[in-house]
Amino acid sequence: MIELRDLTKRYGRTTAVDRLTLTVRPGHVTGFLGPNGAGKSTTLRLVLGLHRPTSGTALVDGHPFAQLPRGLRHVGALLDAGDVHGGRSARAHLRALARSNAIGRSRVDEVLSEVGLAGVAGRRIGGFSLGMKQRLGIAAALLGDPPVLLFDEPFNGLDPEGVRWVRGLFQRLAAEGRTVLVSSHLMSEMAQTADHLVVIGRGELIADESLAEFAARSARPHVVVRTPDPTALTTAVREAGAAVESAADGSLTVTGLTPAALGDLAYARGIPLHELVTRAASLEEAFMDLTADRVDYRAGDHR
Repeated sequence: MIELRDLTKRYGRTTAVDRLTLTVRPGHVTGFLGPNGAGKSTTLRLVLGLHRPTSGTALVDGHPFAQLPRGLRHVGALLDAGDVHGGRSARAHLRALARSNAIGRSRVDEVLSEVGLAGVAGRRIGGFSLGMKQRLGIAAALLGDPPVLLFDEPFNGLDPEGVRWVRGLFQRLAAEGRTVLVSSHLMSEMAQTADHLVVIGRGELIADESLAEFAARSARPHVVVRTPDPTALTTAVREAGAAVESAADGSLTVTGLTPAALGDLAYARGIPLHELVTRAASLEEAFMDLTADRVDYRAGDHR
């Protein structure tokens, strides 16, 4: 379990993490989300003792990480897949980590096999692709068989098979009763991987709830409709003050009207409907709605 209590980190006049209080519990894949510059990476580094908090505490199973002997047995982490010695082989890299944490050498071969790198274990890391380095970083996180795992952008550089494998790995680790915290900007992957979300913006906690609860926050549910007269329906919807978009398959997606209101509108205008389906907002839409006023960097923003 990870516990943050009024965790704060300032760099001069800049507050990267602001009185952050939350608990990341075992048995879940917890997605850690936020706009660029929200303080996600800083928070992970505070948990791991790589940064010292200005105030507040970050605890792993009731203790600061720095006080835990042989840390890899308590916490496994992947923060930067490229932060490895390129001249070492994958096996040598993991053996050095294992030796420093009193982990048997046989465990090195186990994790190399688990992440799919057994066949390249003797190759120098400098020749690895980003996806291979991600797998090696995950192997290092698993090395001590820890109860707590943290991953920062673990999907970057992975091919579709690798993404699917990582998704299943995280869910299996959580099912084993471990605490799994995953930071990522890929909303589509979080929607398929996490079952709980923590969202921060400008260092402050915005949301701490289940995936379903978070997705339901969006004020933009959609109604997908099919009609033999899309032009007339489009005009009617826009006159009613709602938004409508057409899809390649001929359907219309309406935002701003309930299914009942849309049905009544079509009936009043004599427009036949062949299909009327409500679709919940996506995780990405809910995220954009919730963090709209917490974004520091926007494309086209010339302030």
